[in-house]
Amino acid sequence: MSETNNTNNNDRDIHTHALVGERLCLDFANTVSWHDSEDSREWLTSYERLVGWCQHADILTEQQALSLLQQAEDHPAEANRVLKKTVEFREAIHDIFSSIPKNETPNKADLATLNGMLVDTYRSIQIVPDDDNNFSLQFQKPEDSLDGILAPIVQSAIDILVSEKELKRVKKCEGDPCGWLFLDTSRNRSRRWCSMADCGNRAKARRFYQNKK
Repeated sequence: MSETNNTNNNDRDIHTHALVGERLCLDFANTVSWHDSEDSREWLTSYERLVGWCQHADILTEQQALSLLQQAEDHPAEANRVLKKTVEFREAIHDIFSSIPKNETPNKADLATLNGMLVDTYRSIQIVPDDDNNFSLQFQKPEDSLDGILAPIVQSAIDILVSEKELKRVKKCEGDPCGWLFLDTSRNRSRRWCSMADCGNRAKARRFYQNKK
């Protein structure tokens, strides 16, 4: 997906970033505009913006976000480490799911990154009973550590990868070089664009221009 102008992403509100992937991990993979272009635009340029996106994606409440931002202010080196780790994880997720529509085997390094995140994430998981003695898996509160916000994204990626039904619906926007990913939830699996209002209309305009020529 493109940006409508060349405004630096640092000046743009992360809370306006489009969530069109239909699944959390795919929206996370889409936190770069024009991902497959040499002129790609990074949205996660600071830990503060990462927290803002997580709040926008309903991973965090406002109170949890404020708690994490205070921790990041108190421990800036750790916040920068988590941001770097997050971007590396994001790129691995993007590359893994980009390989799916092409029926290609994901890169071993990308899978190793995901598996490493999986190990870290499941260290924080607990089996918790409810009042009726039904059990569920729950992650630690995301504000308990600066990288706790990544756990739901890891789980989202695993949920798709182990679901044959959902895995077959992973697609990449045909608006080259958009690079955005989405889960095609349309009944006849005919979705082609990250957004009809963006890449879809751009493709229609390009076809119209070529026909006029």
